[in-house]
Amino acid sequence: MSNLDDLRDALRRFAAARDWDTYHTPKNLVMALSAEVGELTDLFQWLTPEQAAKAMEDPELAWNVRDELADVVHYLVRLADKLDVDLVEAAFAKIERNERRFPTGDLRPVE
Repeated sequence: MSNLDDLRDALRRFAAARDWDTYHTPKNLVMALSAEVGELTDLFQWLTPEQAAKAMEDPELAWNVRDELADVVHYLVRLADKLDVDLVEAAFAKIERNERRFPTGDLRPVE
């Protein structure tokens, strides 16, 4: 099984082989990431919560979801690489901050 470092390295090689590094600026990568998140959003936009939960049961939708998720991850990993951000470290740090911000307990809204 590969990890994020393997993916980062593969994306570096892919971009370098096509001489795309010049275009992979943080600004451009953020814009591309946003566009890909929009394409993922389009797949779910008009689904009910129940339909969305079963999205992977529809072969065509499942293929499209995987494809768009891959695009999102690719641009996110590439952006983090360009900004020298360790995504795993940043994600765990965020969990720690959120644990302090949102302590455990009954957090359901009062009806």
